[in-house]
Amino acid sequence: MSPTEHEVTGHPRRWLILGVLVVSLIVAVLDNTVLNVALKTLADPQEGLGATQSQLAWMINSYTLVFAGLLFAFGVIGDRVGRKRMLLGGLVVFGIASLLSAFSQSPEQLIGYRALMGAGAAAMMPATQALVRALFPDDEFPRALGIYMGAVGVGGALGPIVGGSLLEHFWWGSVFLINVPIVIFGIVMIATLAPESRGVTKRPDLGGMALSVLALVTFTYGIIEAGDSGSWTGIGVWGTIALGVAGLVAFVWWELRTPHASLDVRLFRNPRFASASAIIALVFFAMLGLFFFMTFYIQLVRDRTPFQAGLLFLAFGSGMVIFAPLSNTLVERFGTRRLGLAALTLIVGVFLAFTRFDETTPLWLLAVLFFVQSMGMANLMPPAMTTLMSTVPRHQAGVASALGNTLRQVGGALGVAVLGTVMAQSYQGRIGPTLSQLPDEATLSLSATYGAVERGGLPADQAAELLAAADRAFVGAMHTTASVSAAIAVLGMVIVARYFPRPEPRRTAGDREEDPTTAPAAVEQ
Repeated sequence: MSPTEHEVTGHPRRWLILGVLVVSLIVAVLDNTVLNVALKTLADPQEGLGATQSQLAWMINSYTLVFAGLLFAFGVIGDRVGRKRMLLGGLVVFGIASLLSAFSQSPEQLIGYRALMGAGAAAMMPATQALVRALFPDDEFPRALGIYMGAVGVGGALGPIVGGSLLEHFWWGSVFLINVPIVIFGIVMIATLAPESRGVTKRPDLGGMALSVLALVTFTYGIIEAGDSGSWTGIGVWGTIALGVAGLVAFVWWELRTPHASLDVRLFRNPRFASASAIIALVFFAMLGLFFFMTFYIQLVRDRTPFQAGLLFLAFGSGMVIFAPLSNTLVERFGTRRLGLAALTLIVGVFLAFTRFDETTPLWLLAVLFFVQSMGMANLMPPAMTTLMSTVPRHQAGVASALGNTLRQVGGALGVAVLGTVMAQSYQGRIGPTLSQLPDEATLSLSATYGAVERGGLPADQAAELLAAADRAFVGAMHTTASVSAAIAVLGMVIVARYFPRPEPRRTAGDREEDPTTAPAAVEQ
């Protein structure tokens, strides 16, 4: 079968290969959340590494920083050298870094190995999505992408469950060691089954890739610093953010002038491309920022274990698996504009429902809301990503995938930082007068209050009263944060209503074959 025939009918083993790609993807996404449940153990000098609070933060942030910084550049490289080759290289790096992380002897070693894992994941993510586009014909691609997006939700939700289960039976390194057999399976299966796929070979845009890394690393670093410190005033925050913005401006300037640009930035003049990009960033800004704080609500205010919290978040992942593959059917029936507005209506409704939660709200209701929110996300993100990737020339599928994932990653990090500031200031304003007998640091966050009360040696009744006041203050701050998230999602509704395309007449199979903007990338035999 020739490549031209593949563009019409798809690769004969495409669904089997998609299953392998999904398994490879889940391990990278899962690892981004699995570490959260091991932080307490890693801080213990007996059972863990005796890591400080700052070191614990950088065990998470080093992965995020490198992952976000390299996503776009690695997507460009994958289009040039081959997506299969890039994916296999990313899996090898990720597997080696996981093995090294499991046997780290110091916090500094683990921070470095986590950064290496981020580099491996950055090579894997754009390559998997670009391969999905190359393997499937135009009429099947949205469904395949929906399954792919569902895997993202499942991987994130499984992290706390897998991590909690492993920590109950094994040492902390097991949360990293579990990656190794999965990576080996992925390498063998992809090397055996998947075809190579690449874009048009041209002179590499080294200047554009360097500027993209500079802009993304410095901007993401500034966001992370703001989230960790709860302040946007330090030079380490606004200085690096300003440098990142300057790098982004320089990237745009360079791409407009170089004849071999990595990304045609003029695509942002296309309303479909620009609106899809904005929706991806805005929705993950609102969702991940709020999800981050729902974890504290479940584990501290409601006194549930990380494993139990993971089970609640699994409701979100399961909804993505069910509804994401079906989103294309709804798009064909109602169009992306109507479906996008309906999906965002669900998301806004869930955010507003969170403003009614208190310390005794049944947790089954939280699971129901997570499931409803996943219905909205499942019918919003796959069409947005399909629109983004279909607007870019097919030989730049890796670039489009990397751009979408970069927007998601940076939008999520920005959401955690900005909404973290909203949450922190709201909490401090409510709890400050109550904790006059404790150090000022106790007012910084709910976890800081809990830690100060536990170390304060207060009488049991007084400690219980302070913790109850802290819970009330946190719930009030959560209401404020959820309201801001809802406002961000409403902004997304305005963008969808204004710029998403209206329903179009269904095209025939023959029309799809002739569409040069949505045809899959070339697949080599």
